[in-house]
Amino acid sequence: MRRFLLGLGSFALGGTAAAWSLGGQPHAQLAAMPQAVQRPAVPPGRVALPAGATREAIAGGLILRPVATVLDVPKRMSYGEFRWDEKGVPAGPTWVRVDLKSQIISAFRAGHEIGTAVILYGADGMPTPTGKFPVLAKAKDYHSQTYDAPMPYTLRLTADGVAIHGSNVRWGYATHGCIGVPAEFAAKLFQAMSVGDPVLILGEPGHTEKRA
Repeated sequence: MRRFLLGLGSFALGGTAAAWSLGGQPHAQLAAMPQAVQRPAVPPGRVALPAGATREAIAGGLILRPVATVLDVPKRMSYGEFRWDEKGVPAGPTWVRVDLKSQIISAFRAGHEIGTAVILYGADGMPTPTGKFPVLAKAKDYHSQTYDAPMPYTLRLTADGVAIHGSNVRWGYATHGCIGVPAEFAAKLFQAMSVGDPVLILGEPGHTEKRA
């Protein structure tokens, strides 16, 4: 499953490692330039993003806040896979970006991506809504009476019950409009987020055959 795409100007994250071009050369080759123009060293496991491109992405409504680095995910993630690494990231509020087209969720804190995972989303007449939503409530051990299903580590986003929650993230499954994430990732995200923290949901999902 490919990483998210923030597509304005030269700013793009693709399906393997993050990459973009500046003057026709990969950004990674800037390391060969004289020391006087080098950027500060990026911690291992992270990829730096051009500041100008993130400003364009904010202006285009593709992200909520500036992003300095993202996690280096060297291959496409599969269903059920995730990355979480907040080493060295300062404390502070967390915000989340969900890309329904790419089926990827990303959590950010203090300008750095701290977690990313493949998601499930709503389909078959019960789509996941798009837009900006605050976390309205948190419920660690929530069980849906409507669908008689456990929804651990629920972060409720809408009054009618759309939420981010732990799910069995598998190929061919969907939710009833919620955003399903691997249970271990859901636990970490639940701990990181507070009521009121924003979630940005972007994109048009494709069709999925079954519900989870």
